[in-house]
Amino acid sequence: MTQPGTIRVMLVDDHAVVRSGLTAFLSVCENIELVGEASDGQDALARYHHLEPDVILMDLVMPRMNGVEATRAIREQSPKIQVLALSSFGDDDLVKQVLEAGAIGYLLKDIAAEELEDAIRKAHTGHPVLCPAATKALMQAISSAEESPDRLTEREREVLALMVDGKTNKQIAQELYISYSTVKFHVSSILSKLRVSGRTEAAALALQHRLID
Repeated sequence: MTQPGTIRVMLVDDHAVVRSGLTAFLSVCENIELVGEASDGQDALARYHHLEPDVILMDLVMPRMNGVEATRAIREQSPKIQVLALSSFGDDDLVKQVLEAGAIGYLLKDIAAEELEDAIRKAHTGHPVLCPAATKALMQAISSAEESPDRLTEREREVLALMVDGKTNKQIAQELYISYSTVKFHVSSILSKLRVSGRTEAAALALQHRLID
């Protein structure tokens, strides 16, 4: 039985050797529990409801259903589950696609063990996590945006700063003493002005261009 405060993690990868290595690593992480594995996207969709993970480590290139499609389906059905993409390479298109699908982060498989553990903990609390290669790819993908990040209003910058901190719309409303609907309006405006499709991309752009203090 999972102890209170423990982060429940699911692995999705078509390579048994990779799953074995990650299983060994997770077994020694304090307050992190591996609750199950899947060999591809279809297998993940069939199992994750039963496993009830908090964070899913998702490979991207897999047979039957890839990680982008699986991420999109899982996030649409269970938005509280955070997905960390774990890939062998920082392909620009894959980075953009999986973040648009709802992943909270993108990591390369050569990541150091302590960095992966930190990424899992950050993802669980709603903080975006991008490896340098993914950040570069994302910046290149949105560098042609016509809207300047400097066009954000002061209130939008305040909301963006809290988005970077992983705050939900409800938490942002409470912290800024504004209504939930107002927060939704500001978030929508921020995503539109930055020409991004999700909070993770907005957070990465904010940090890259130092849009917040």
